[in-house]
Formats: sequence, C-alpha cells, structure tokens
Amino acid sequence: MTPEELVATACPLFGSIGAAFYFDPATLSRGKELGLDGFRFYFLGRGGVLGDVEAPVVQSAFGYFAPGLVAKMWNSARAIVPPRQAGRAYVEESQRFGRANFDGVPGLDGFCTAAEAVRDAVDPAALALYAGLAAEPLAEDAPARAMQLATVLREFRGSAHLLAVVASGVPPRVAHYFRRPDDFTSFGYTEAEVPVLSEQDRSRIAAADALTDAVVLQAFGVLDEGGREALVQGAQRMAAKLG
Repeated sequence: MTPEELVATACPLFGSIGAAFYFDPATLSRGKELGLDGFRFYFLGRGGVLGDVEAPVVQSAFGYFAPGLVAKMWNSARAIVPPRQAGRAYVEESQRFGRANFDGVPGLDGFCTAAEAVRDAVDPAALALYAGLAAEPLAEDAPARAMQLATVLREFRGSAHLLAVVASGVPPRVAHYFRRPDDFTSFGYTEAEVPVLSEQDRSRIAAADALTDAVVLQAFGVLDEGGREALVQGAQRMAAKLG
C-alpha cells in the first residue's frame, strides 16, 4: 500500500468514524445535562477547543456553515456553558463512544500507535480546529483512545480541505453545496442562496480535492508498510463495528 493509497482508503473511514458520536443518544443526553440541545452541543463542543472566542472565529474554522447560524448557535450556547468546558465534555463523549463500541476490537493498540505517529507529524499551521482538538490529552484505554484519534484525524483532513478549498478559489458555501446539496439549508442557508455551479467551480473543487490529499500526505507518509496496514485495518474494523 502506497502513502497515496493509504490516504485514499483511510481518510473516508475517519470521516465517518470520527463523526459517529456527534448525535449519538448518549452524546445528546450529555448535552442536555449541560443545558444544551444537540445542535448547540455540537457547535460549542466541537468548537470549544478554540476557547471563549467570538462567533467569526468559529466560523473561520468551521467554514461551511452560514455565518448567521454559527453566531446564533455559538452565542446562545456559550451563554449557558463556558466553551472550554463544553469542548472537554465533547472530547469525553468521543472517548465514551469508543468504549461503548470498540471494546474487544482487535489491533487497536497498533492502530493507536500509527494514528499517533500521523498526528505527531502534522504541521498544524492554518489548521486551527485540528490543532485545538489534537492538543487535548488522549484517553489511556485503547477503545477510547482509538475513537479520539479517529476524531482527531477526521478534523485533520477536514481542516486541510477547508484550507484547500479557499486556496483553490472556491467559496466554502459553493463547495458545501457541491458535496452535500441535500444538507444546504440545514447548514443555515436559504433556497435563494443555492449556487449555480459552473464548470470553473467544478474544476476548482477537483483541484481542492487534489490539494487536500497533498496537504495530508506528508503526515500519513511517515508510516512504514506495517504502520499503514495497522492504521487501515484498525479503521476498517471500527467502521465494521458501527455498521
């Protein structure tokens, strides 16, 4: 398996695994304990690693949501819970999800070793949301640690992709509609804001995808063949447990 094949195989798995706890019933219950509904816990929990900042800072890191929605969710949520407290609770929920779902999955120790090597090789410049999450202490037990690392590597590619989208000249709103048109209004946009995709947009989005792979390749490239296999096999086994 080449580093390029590793990126092509592993990153989509991290995309689904890393987000699996966001609206899990237990996560929603934790949010309610804090006084937050699911969407507000998502915004404050995921963005809480950035600190008690203003909504435009969160918008810059989240990228694809309408600014008005970010401001509404962030400001109303942080009036209830300090962002750093919510951020740490969200990390704990990712760990809890790992313990609930990945206990007994073989190969998690090797997966964690490989995933940590990738994390340690990342240059966090311009990847604020990733940097904030990657700085959180890792869980000691393998199931929780594996889930937390999958979430970290999801944020790595997500932050790199947002950087690549902007660098390629694509408005994040347009890139979001291209990739997930059915979720456009749920991200705070109106039907009147639906973009008409041009051939230039499509070409630039393809360039952004290629640039994203180039950005993440350096960190994933530190793994030898054994590390690549451990990372992919661990991610595949976790994905299989989640169905």
